[in-house]
Amino acid sequence: MQAFHAADSALIRCSRMLALALPATSPSPNDEPSRWRMKTSFEGPSAAAIAPFASWPYARRAPQCLIEAWTATSYLITARGFGATPDSEVWLQLRIEVADGTSTSHWRRVVGRPF
Repeated sequence: MQAFHAADSALIRCSRMLALALPATSPSPNDEPSRWRMKTSFEGPSAAAIAPFASWPYARRAPQCLIEAWTATSYLITARGFGATPDSEVWLQLRIEVADGTSTSHWRRVVGRPF
């Protein structure tokens, strides 16, 4: 439960960050972004994921999120939350579509760890 709340909070914070600064690149409209499936996107010196919070209560580490452009007007935000033990990890995603000044959010939970 702790990992879920951490991932959910990271997802909310990163979606707000997206509204302030949208990524400049946009892949093909038919291809779902795939960087979120790569370990190097979340860990290591070249990691593109950010930690929107410095720490998280009772978690072994702070939650992370990765923002990827899906199309010119659509973005995928992937959040990774942690609990107190190494096996307590939750992944959540939010697809945000922006059209005519309004945005629509599509939430989904990633059932298993992608790496």
